[in-house]
Amino acid sequence: MQLNDLCKALDLSVITGDTNKEFNGVYVGDFLSRAMSCVMESDLWITIMSNTNVIAVASLTEASAIILAEDVELIEEAKNAAEQNGITVLSSSMTAYKLCVEIGKFTENAL
Repeated sequence: MQLNDLCKALDLSVITGDTNKEFNGVYVGDFLSRAMSCVMESDLWITIMSNTNVIAVASLTEASAIILAEDVELIEEAKNAAEQNGITVLSSSMTAYKLCVEIGKFTENAL
């Protein structure tokens, strides 16, 4: 599935990075140690964490993008780290649950 299509469909705001890429799965969670072992390459990672450690985990796991739920703002230091490391960070006013529901509708049986 194309990330830019999802951004349009769900009205996601682009904070940093490129949306012209694929995503193949979704992980939702806020514990960084758990995310390090569960986020797979090309996954979307939905979280409310917005610090530089989130960027580091996304880089390590090669996540397709981070989606910050509930209008969480990315701190400036993390934004700079995301830009330097080519990490795509998106934002939504939706809760993590609602994002999952809407992504499920968007992808239907594609993932």
